[in-house]
Amino acid sequence: MIAKSIKGKSTEEIKAVLSQSIADGFKPTLAIAFISKSLDRKVITKLLDQAGITVFGCTTNGEFIDEETGKGSAAILLLDMNKENFQIYFEEFPENNFREVATEIAQKAKEKFSVPAFFIGLSHYETDGEEILHGLEDVVGKQVNAFGGGAGDDYDFTDNFVFTNGKDGGKAMVCLALDETKVEIKGIASCGWKAVGTVKIVTKSEGNHVYTVDDVPVLDLTVKYGGLENVTPDNQNLLMELAANFPLQLQRKTGDPVMRPGLMVDWSDRSYYTSGTVPQGSKVRFSLPPDFDVMEKVIKDVENLKATEMPEAEAVVVFSCAGRILSLGPLMSQEIEGIKKVWNVPMAGMFSNSELGRATGGNLEMHNLTTCTIALKEK
Repeated sequence: MIAKSIKGKSTEEIKAVLSQSIADGFKPTLAIAFISKSLDRKVITKLLDQAGITVFGCTTNGEFIDEETGKGSAAILLLDMNKENFQIYFEEFPENNFREVATEIAQKAKEKFSVPAFFIGLSHYETDGEEILHGLEDVVGKQVNAFGGGAGDDYDFTDNFVFTNGKDGGKAMVCLALDETKVEIKGIASCGWKAVGTVKIVTKSEGNHVYTVDDVPVLDLTVKYGGLENVTPDNQNLLMELAANFPLQLQRKTGDPVMRPGLMVDWSDRSYYTSGTVPQGSKVRFSLPPDFDVMEKVIKDVENLKATEMPEAEAVVVFSCAGRILSLGPLMSQEIEGIKKVWNVPMAGMFSNSELGRATGGNLEMHNLTTCTIALKEK
């Protein structure tokens, strides 16, 4: 399989670099397309469609094909994968029936491929990524390889979209099923945020609404451990600081902890809503603000993936949480460069609203403040 990465800040630029990429006879069949809402994704998708290319697409909070991150642009990974080795699915969630829809897609994929693997793009903040993953597991089993992320919206916290040829949805799922007997796919979800303090118990929660930890309002405990100041509804930067720097670390029986940042505060009782489910009775720890070790952990985990499971790759896809670039700023380029150097093959990535994948030794889960790196190789 041949892969090429292209990027551009306008439809015209994408049209030009696409033409350049196929001038040597390269005939891509599949595009992983990460496109800012500020660009006309429908026109770009049509350009790819007219070239006979199947599109897996998400809007973003930023995009990249190398260590230089972009905003308001498009980053596209072009692959000349055998068309018999993949299938695209697109479904909307009008009734929030996330698990049911994922189960139906998995059943179709299982009929086509004996061992399917999945790339997933999700739109809308209500979409429950963990229910999607459970739906895939219901059909394929706990061992299923599934990776992906939540579409972004250029940090305006409104609408985000997933799309493919002729279809585009603001509350939907785009799913790329791969024949794992023909396409090798390995990935790792890695975070690196360090924990602080002792393990604590979530004493009251409902779904992703965390009320108290050790019988103390969760916001008050977060303020205590984070040393936050000006903790009032008038502080417009508070939510960004909570989400990017002081997430809860949900402890698991196996594998690394899963990040659950606070996204919205209920000031009536100083509780907050997190990015994913935090069961009542579960164990959590608080986090320290990130440092260089956060990036080093991600790069080491990717290097270990190459050393132990994926010695060669032909293309790499990265879903990195938008909160990471908010926390790390320009330093984020060092992490991306480190990932790129592991296999040194064409790559495309996006800054996402959530990440789907399996952490080291853990279950398939929805993550936040995490980098999910996926390597591909056609057999």
